[in-house]
This record gives sequence, C-alpha cells and structure tokens, in this order.
Amino acid sequence: MQSPQVLLVLSVTLSLVTIGATDGGFCSAPSILDRETSSKPMYWKVTNPTLSPSHLQDLPGFTRSVYKRDHALITPESHVFSPLPEWTNTLGAYLITPAMGSHFAMYLANMQENARSALPPHDVERFIFVVQGSAMLTNASGVSSKLMVDSYAYLPPNFEHSLRAEGSATLVVFERRYASLENHITEQIVGSTDKQPLLETPGEVFQLRKLLPQAVPFDFNIHIMDFQPGDFLNVKEVHYNQHGLLLLEGQGIYRLGDSWYPVQAGDVIWMAPFVPQWYAALGKTRTRYLLYKDVNRNPL
Repeated sequence: MQSPQVLLVLSVTLSLVTIGATDGGFCSAPSILDRETSSKPMYWKVTNPTLSPSHLQDLPGFTRSVYKRDHALITPESHVFSPLPEWTNTLGAYLITPAMGSHFAMYLANMQENARSALPPHDVERFIFVVQGSAMLTNASGVSSKLMVDSYAYLPPNFEHSLRAEGSATLVVFERRYASLENHITEQIVGSTDKQPLLETPGEVFQLRKLLPQAVPFDFNIHIMDFQPGDFLNVKEVHYNQHGLLLLEGQGIYRLGDSWYPVQAGDVIWMAPFVPQWYAALGKTRTRYLLYKDVNRNPL
C-alpha cells in the first residue's frame, strides 16, 4: 500500500499532465507578451519601450547604447529630451546629427497639447513620420492634412508649413540640407505606409515599401522593411550610403562592423558609409523598421 505522500505526488503529477494535454502542451499557452502586443496600438513600443532586461534595470550606469566611428546604437534609456528650438510645447531628443559624422539629423519630437512646430533652417528639407497620436499639417496655401500613426509627410526646402497637435503626439523627424540639382525640384508629399505598394526584393525575403518617389529630384528615401520571425538579410551590405534606422516593431540581432547587437522596438541605429551591416529577426512577432537612405546623388 502506497503512503499518503506518494499518492499526493501522483495526483498532482496526473493533474499537470492533464492540463498540459488539454492545452496542447506547456509551451503552447500564449505568453504575456503576446497578449500585450495584441491589445496595444500600433508602434506602442517606440514610446513605451522595455528599457533593459529586468535584472539590469537597477544596475547603475547600464545602457545598451554604443557610439563608434562608423556606427551608433542609441537605445531609449539614453534619450535626453529638451525643448526643441522655436517649437512650442514640444520636447525633442536628437538621436543622429552631423556631430557623429552623418550628413542628416534625426530626432524625436514629443508634442503636447497645443504644440506647434518651427520651420527647419534655410535650404533644409524635412520628413516626418507619426508613431503616436496625430498632428495637423498646414501649408502656406492653407491646405491641411491630418497625420495619424503610420502617416508621413515630406516638406521640400524653404517650404512654408506648420504642424499642430491638439493632444500628445510623437513624431520621428529627418532633416538634411538639400543637395540640389539644376532643373530639378521636389514637392510636398503626404501619405501613409499602408497605401504604398510592396516592391520586389530579388534574393531577399523581407517586404519593402518606399515612402518617397524613386525620382532624381529626391536626394534621400525612407524605406519601411518588414521581417517575419526567423527572416534575415541575404546580402551582407557594405556600400557608400548612410542610414538612419528606427525599429518600430519586433526584435532581433543587428551586425554593425565587427559587433553584434541585440535590438528591439524603440532602438535607433546610425550606419556610416561602408560599415558592414546585417540583420536577423527574432522573437514571436514581425520586425518593422523605418530606414533613411541617401539616393540619386554622385558621392563625389
């Protein structure tokens, strides 16, 4: 006859086996992350990032941010916000600037209630992409467009415009001094990611959308690239173009030069010309990132 203790252990074990069989196995239950992701708005991780693994959050001085000669990884715990010059009710965090070697600037603009933008410097073009909230864009002719999450606008150099936010909104802003060409001009563009067609990517598995026209007047483009878990770049890129990247969703591993970095939504990367670069998507959800790339100009 078995003891009461043995019978108790057998009973608990059988109960666990029954639960596992009913649920299709212990690993099949949805994770807390899965439930959170499905209930949150688009790109919520950009403005509410996981700053660091839980066992490192209280470690003084810890950061995943890195700055090197040919690349930088700027992670959310390193962001420093301050009032944006001439903007009202707006705090900005400059993430990429010419001080690190880039020919463009990239920053986050956190607009609060009744916020209003300023104009960029003379001969500087601007691209904005909304990751949280909404903003009203109005040009000098009085034409207005409401920009929601996943919407964007390109503003040519010396183009009169203003952005207003009735409530809170977070924008990613790119600015660069326009590399003009004789007899070529650009025009204002307003659009949204979901309206842009998927483009062919021979030899690659990721999905690609380009948010600006592939036309000579434009000296840069903005790409939206989607990777499913397990997807990775086939080409190990080394080229003359610069990049500025914001991870909008997901997580993975980014190779930059001889270094390999775990990255996640909210992270920003600067890539200098000719730095070796490669990405692989990990986790259970897709990776989506927004990528600046200079185009259509002779590097000389």
